[in-house]
Parts: sequence; C-alpha cells; structure tokens
Amino acid sequence: MDSINIKTKVCIIGAGPAGTSTSIFLSRMGIEHVMIDAAEFPRDKVCGDGLDIKTVRMLNHIDPAIIPDELMTNPEFTASWGFRLLTDNNKMMDFGRYPTDKELQQKPPLFIAKRMMFDEFLHGKLNLNMVQFYQGTKALEIIRTGNSWKVLAKRNDGTEMTIDTSMLVGADGDHSMVLKSVGERKVNRLHYAGALRQYWKGIDNLHPNNLIEIYFPKKYPMSYFWIFPQNNGEANVGYGMTSKVAADHSFNIKDIFNSLIQTDPCLADRFSNATPLETIKGWGIPFASLNRHASGDGWLLVGDAASMVIPTTGEGIGTGMMTGYIAAHFIERAVKENRYDNGMFTNYTREIQRRVTDDVKTYKRLMAISPNAMSFMMNNVVNNKLFRMYFESSLKKWVNTAYHKKVEVSL
Repeated sequence: MDSINIKTKVCIIGAGPAGTSTSIFLSRMGIEHVMIDAAEFPRDKVCGDGLDIKTVRMLNHIDPAIIPDELMTNPEFTASWGFRLLTDNNKMMDFGRYPTDKELQQKPPLFIAKRMMFDEFLHGKLNLNMVQFYQGTKALEIIRTGNSWKVLAKRNDGTEMTIDTSMLVGADGDHSMVLKSVGERKVNRLHYAGALRQYWKGIDNLHPNNLIEIYFPKKYPMSYFWIFPQNNGEANVGYGMTSKVAADHSFNIKDIFNSLIQTDPCLADRFSNATPLETIKGWGIPFASLNRHASGDGWLLVGDAASMVIPTTGEGIGTGMMTGYIAAHFIERAVKENRYDNGMFTNYTREIQRRVTDDVKTYKRLMAISPNAMSFMMNNVVNNKLFRMYFESSLKKWVNTAYHKKVEVSL
C-alpha cells in the first residue's frame, strides 16, 4: 500500500475558518507547515452562515481589499446592514446602519454566506508555496513521541500518511481528535447548545437591506430562532437552545423549531407560502463560557476545538478566525526560538478568552438570574429608546473597529 511520510514544524488538523486562518497568517510569517482535513472541499457544513463583525475584522486583517473588491461583488455573499429583532407581541424592531453613501456601501457590518462557499473562498487565500494542504485526509491516531507528535492518517484513496511535527494545531471542531489526544472531551451542558438549520425559499417580508432576524420566544428559555437572508431569495433558518435548559425541561428542539414555523404568530404567516429546500440538520455548539484550557506542550486549539463560540449569539466563525490569528503569533515565537514546550503558550488561553469576556459574563449572569432572563430582556428592553441609541452607537464603534483597528496580541 502507498504511504507518505512528512516531517514538518507545524501541522494543522482541520481546514475550516479557524484552521485556514491559522495557515494564512503562518504563511505571512514565512512559516512552512502542513494542513489536513477529512473532507474534500467544497463541502456543506451545518452552520447559521452568519459572518459576524469579528469575521469582517479578520477578513480585513487578511486583506483590506477583500470586502470592497471581492465580497461586495460576489453574489454568494450577502451584505447585511444590521439586525431585526422580532418580539412576542408580533412587532419588528430594526437596528442597523444603512448604505446611504459610497463609503457606507463598502463597509457593511455583517455578511451571510453558505459555509460551503465561505470555506472555499478562504482556501483561495492559502499560500500553497508555504502550506502542504491535504484534503480528504483523516487523522486516525495522534501519538506523543518525546518532544514531538506523530499523526497517523489515511487519505480517501487509501494512501496512508505519517506526519512528524513539533507543533500540533487542533482546528478539527467540536469532536476534535486533537482535543481527545491531549485531554478528555466531555460535554458540559451548561456551556453547550444544540442547534438546527434548514434552508428555505420564499419567506415573506424579508428586509431589503438583508437585516438578520432574531426571535427569542418567551416560553422557550435561553434559545433563539433566526432567519438569515441571502441574495437569491433563500434564507438560512434555524433554532438553537442551551443544552442544560433543553435537558432540564425535556425540550425537543426539532419539535420546537417546527412548531414555531407552523403556529407562532410572529412567524407562521411569513412561512405559509415558503418552501423548505432540505431536511432539518443539526449540530452541537461548544460555548466559550466553558473557558477550556487551549494549549500545552507542542499543541494549541483553535475555533470550536477550543470551545470558542459566543454563548449569547451562537457565532463562532469570527472567534474561530481570531483564534487562528492569535495562534499564529504564538507559533511564530515558538518556531523562532525552536521551543514548543507549554511555557511558550502560557498566555494563549488568556489571550483568546479575553476577546469574548463581555459576552461570557453576560451569559453567566443571565443563567445565574434565570434562564428566562434573556427572552424577557429581548422582548421588553429592546423597545426602550435608550437601548436603541446605545445599540446603534455600539454598532458604529464595532464597525469602525472591524475596518480600522488591528488586533493586538500579547504573548
């Protein structure tokens, strides 16, 4: 049987946004490396498809021309100018900044893109002179040998692969093989959620500026329903709930999802003439509130493998890309000093966690007060004029940060 043997300083397992971002920034630093992924791209990935303000910020770090020159002219990417909150009294509250002049037209705060397209787009930014990228290559076993790692993998054509590496980057998602190899993976329901996705076409009354829609139904604590519109008249429709709440109340989120679409006064009429384009698909969401330790001797975790999904919004693409950016800086120092022991990465977990501190604190406060606190707040406080002024002022600051401020990494 054919076999491939590779020796490298850095091996990234997983080529989603977190792993690919790690690769892109390592290449900028002149560090050759290997990246593998079990999938062959393009491939579908169950996700909400929302590219949040952190994603926009990281795309600007890759290249400030990406958004005006590529995304704004690509029909696979839908520019979204803000949020629409649906309330239990069947009202819609819009928050956003609108493309009223040329400058604003080039600086939307959000995008929506199917993960199949977004991940493939990012792969187009890889520097293949610096990374050996093996798709359709599944890691079967990871072995610590002295001060290095041995990754045993198999390609879809049956070729066996052995990768010897000093540095291992786990970018392989919630069910990370790397995480399992360096520690025990257990699901903590308080810091985890289940979510569903289904593509629809023909939903009534979508906003002309593609505002992403969020609904917090009062009778279902710590959960929300979303509609993320796309340019072709389709929308990513989904629902997620904190796993602890689902378990405590024996909620079935698939049943809730269907019930909301069919009977909820805020939604039913809008879906009455719409058509589902696929069966319902589900996935797990590891929250950053877990505060998972994400580094050790010769290894780092990024993205979902590091449990970096924002618990109040469910967004994980932007935080995943940012962990890749931060990881690259720590790896750069390790390569320069030819040291890969845990002491080189002491501050890594702190550095990635501080990017989500406010969201994590908010989530923990809400859960401590009552799981019903989130839906109560979003169905009542949002009608307050002061809240609207605060949110829109914050959105302006976030957009300025995303387009103009560099992420500073403290090693």
